[in-house]
Amino acid sequence: MNGAESLVQTLLDSGIDTCFANPGTSEMHFVAALDRIPGMRCVLGLFEGVVTGAADGYARMAGRPAATLLHCGPGLANGLANLHNARRAGVPIVNCVGDQATYHRPLDAPLTADSEGWARGVGWVRTSRRAADVGADAAVAVQAARTGHGQIATLLLPSDTCWDEGGVVAAPLPVPAAGAVAPASVQAIARVLRSGEPAILLLGQAGLRATAIADAHRIAAATGARVSAQMFNTRIERGRGRFAVEKVPYPVDAAMAMLAGVKHAILVGATPPVGFFAYPGKPSTLQPAEAQVHVLARPEQDLAAALADLADALAAPAAKVPTYREAAPARGPVSAESFGQSLAALLPEGAIIADESITFGRSLFPATHGAAPHDWLQVMGGAIGGGMPLATGAAIGAPGRRVVNLQADGSAMYTLQALWTQARERLDVTTVIFNNGKYAILLHELANVGANPGRTAMDMLDIGSPDLDFVKLSNAMGVEAARAENMTEFNDLFAHANRRPGPFLIELMTA
Repeated sequence: MNGAESLVQTLLDSGIDTCFANPGTSEMHFVAALDRIPGMRCVLGLFEGVVTGAADGYARMAGRPAATLLHCGPGLANGLANLHNARRAGVPIVNCVGDQATYHRPLDAPLTADSEGWARGVGWVRTSRRAADVGADAAVAVQAARTGHGQIATLLLPSDTCWDEGGVVAAPLPVPAAGAVAPASVQAIARVLRSGEPAILLLGQAGLRATAIADAHRIAAATGARVSAQMFNTRIERGRGRFAVEKVPYPVDAAMAMLAGVKHAILVGATPPVGFFAYPGKPSTLQPAEAQVHVLARPEQDLAAALADLADALAAPAAKVPTYREAAPARGPVSAESFGQSLAALLPEGAIIADESITFGRSLFPATHGAAPHDWLQVMGGAIGGGMPLATGAAIGAPGRRVVNLQADGSAMYTLQALWTQARERLDVTTVIFNNGKYAILLHELANVGANPGRTAMDMLDIGSPDLDFVKLSNAMGVEAARAENMTEFNDLFAHANRRPGPFLIELMTA
């Protein structure tokens, strides 16, 4: 058995049966091992950012890590933006990166790079030195990826460690369970809430599953506290029959208005609310200066149990789930409001929304509280180009559920190759491109920083010259597509797309 074979078998034995890949020369022995050792589903991406972003979406929905396969340092570099997003999302990924053979690396061949240094910025790193080490290193990488609430574990594999004989399959290593929150911590937060001072529960990570949100609403009903998700979130279970939860808004002024008057911000798997960027004359922290920040539970702890224990400590009765009036799809011109109405009316039950709608989509989250039950995924790290790969991986991680990708046009161009993977794998993904022909969010940011742009600056924010044609781009990737100019056309296309198997793209003209 060579090192590559020991790698594949160790990953399979450790519960990893899906690999998102864009391999090159140094990974060929891994590729060959996949033929000799059955059981690994291999999903090809035409760009490494698709590979890493898809691994993120897969882990969010499957609840376990996928492997990636990237080609040397430059391949890793191409995938780093979505590894950054995945790190912020707290998802587990076992990131396998080929490298120069150990004896070839000192010669400084063209692809030689500081792969360890680049990988260290997104998490745990180890380089295998011998074929006999590869299996054991892979087992440790899986353990590292699954420790805490999830992290990126990068295993660098010099090519001779993969082709040399002497590989040894390693047994799976134990993964620590989520830590319990100490009873004293629960009681301390209960005392804060009993004070009657204005408080808000800020939820993140597993605190945004339906059962945990329900317990947060029990607490709110008993104490008068408010409940909110943090600004960006890995996965929120929501829709009819579930309790709604708002999010801290992205714009600084709106976020500060939401948090005004709060005396106690209680974090449940969330991070303290801070602005996405600094702006001249505006604070970086979003809660009032006099507010105290308390931690009920950290992301790696058992968030659902912590909320349940807190609700019990407060003797909070069950809260009643609100009912929502089902809306009809909107007609007429396209707007964020009309689109939100149609999305709420037409979203299939059990759908997964992969949201990179950016500026156009800011009002869509509150507009869809009453939609059919669904999960809502966001790009967590702010590196654009995450939405289409996220949708791709989510479809593989949750087969049988329709994925709806709400996608800004400029961001779509970063990882458009994800459509090719969706076509190749026949994934049930409906992509809605909001085509306004500009980087709209940057127009807002110009105003936020007080810049006074001229023609040169404005030209850098305009992607409408020449116009992008997403129908043709989608067709070139093997995905059927159509354009909608108004809400009636969108409604018909959206219903059609969600009834049929496989991917479909709708280019919605919003300019």
